[in-house]
Amino acid sequence: MNRTQKSLLRTQKGFTLIEIMVVVVILGILAGIVVPRLLDRPEEAKRTKAATDLRGIEQALAMYKLDNGFYPSTEQGLQALVTKPEIGRVPTRYRDGGYLKKAPTDPWGTVYVYLSPGTQGDFDLLSYGSDGEPGGDGNDADINLWDLE
Repeated sequence: MNRTQKSLLRTQKGFTLIEIMVVVVILGILAGIVVPRLLDRPEEAKRTKAATDLRGIEQALAMYKLDNGFYPSTEQGLQALVTKPEIGRVPTRYRDGGYLKKAPTDPWGTVYVYLSPGTQGDFDLLSYGSDGEPGGDGNDADINLWDLE
């Protein structure tokens, strides 16, 4: 190594305190912008999952009707997609293993609301959202199957 190379190595030992502080400030600004946006995402993800669940349940209900000629009653509920109903109108061509693996609950741990016949057609299917109560605004708003189409 010649003398010029040695002198360059001595001057390039690491970052200065000012450079490190500039990077920390930039990271802080980015975190201040990004973190609030990410904190809102879990509720949005739950609402998206509920909408996806409703569409999946709708498909299972369609298969139930295709096999049996009718939808489960409100009394039988969505449990009729898991195990063969023993009350009300009992299906004669119920699929072995059912139509769903387990009774569905929404992302907030509440059972989906199923009414048959429904106010919007053959059946109503919905989640009451994060508050678990009918109605509401924003994240508390109901997620209705008929609004997804």
